[in-house]
Amino acid sequence: MAETITDQQRAAQAPSEAEVQALLAELSISPGSNLIGVLQEVQARYGYLPPEALEAISRHTKTRLSRIYGVVSFYAQFYTEPHGRHTIRCCRGTACYVRGGRRVIDAVKAELGIEEEQTTDDMMFTLQTVACLGACALGPVIVVDSTYHGNMDPRKALRVLQMYQEDSG
Repeated sequence: MAETITDQQRAAQAPSEAEVQALLAELSISPGSNLIGVLQEVQARYGYLPPEALEAISRHTKTRLSRIYGVVSFYAQFYTEPHGRHTIRCCRGTACYVRGGRRVIDAVKAELGIEEEQTTDDMMFTLQTVACLGACALGPVIVVDSTYHGNMDPRKALRVLQMYQEDSG
């Protein structure tokens, strides 16, 4: 339980300017740095891209802040708000829908006690729905982090969630 509280506290607090500066120095950020790579590294450290970090990246790389936000908002992999340790993506595409995808989504929402685009209070899971996950033959499909789970039904989806809860507990 103490680990969960630590995760909540870490997500609730944006890093200090000194923490961001130390991270960027550690990563040897410069004007020639690969912006996407830098954003990935910073997000890996903090779990999201806080505004303080984006401003520091702008200064260090001499890249306009508007361009950085443009990149961050274009790519779905980047988050500007704290996300859970695990991201669950449920397909709501036609192939998944006709095979019971809505029931799977509803079961996941009920189990986690959250709605789409929300994060559990313990910062364990963030739930997203997407138009298509590109695995229609396996529908209904959910992806946890980068692992695909196909042929889902509500019971199977809850077992998948349990697996991740047990691994993190």
